[in-house]
Amino acid sequence: MFGLQGETALITGASSGLGHRFAVTLARAGAKVAIAARRTDRLNALEREIAGFGGRALALKLDVTDPASIAAAVDAAETELGALSILINNAGVARPKWIADTTPEDYADVMDTNLKGAWLTAQAVGRRMIQHRRGGKIVNIASMAAFKVLPQLAVYAMAKAALVQMTKAMALEWARYAIRVNAIAPGYIETEMNSEFFKTEAGRKTVQAMPRRRLGQPADLDGTLLLLASSASDYVTGTVITVDDGQTLL
Repeated sequence: MFGLQGETALITGASSGLGHRFAVTLARAGAKVAIAARRTDRLNALEREIAGFGGRALALKLDVTDPASIAAAVDAAETELGALSILINNAGVARPKWIADTTPEDYADVMDTNLKGAWLTAQAVGRRMIQHRRGGKIVNIASMAAFKVLPQLAVYAMAKAALVQMTKAMALEWARYAIRVNAIAPGYIETEMNSEFFKTEAGRKTVQAMPRRRLGQPADLDGTLLLLASSASDYVTGTVITVDDGQTLL
């Protein structure tokens, strides 16, 4: 039910953190994966990792804020791996600052990557899915910040809240083409980007304030990812699944 044999997926932001894990998870489930990010050195290492267990991966340089870069990556993915049937819209950045200290450049950077980039990538892949007439799955990676106020993350939260609404709009508009669009809203997941913070006093206090006093790990998203990427969720669209160990309950 959760197998992805015969499927081709594009994962953005795949050079580290959640994107790296998503690529490995989909490849182990049988999908051919186009792994895309701005840091190609890390992508090449991931490509070799996936090949090491018999998977098929293609490393692609991609800037999600640049429509020409997106078009080139989609073309390359479909030329080498076949028609895209899955998109994991994962690329994102955070610039933690208090609202009074946030600059226009900070705002533009976060919004351009987390929202505009997700929009442009989903639009480009969605158009291909419509042309292929085979349907597909788009999974947008949102955040619990879309539903819960977090300190110093106002712009990030705004972008993720808009991403949730974008998910629903795309799901409704593309339902006629059998394109299912859903989102995952993770809570605090430990990655290389935030692991140092959680070792600080402030980070430890954050963990102690969580309902079960523990951080999530990238593997905690595997089940939800496979559900939304596979045929097991063929009757699911326009849905946001929060995976946060209860953190939004506080």
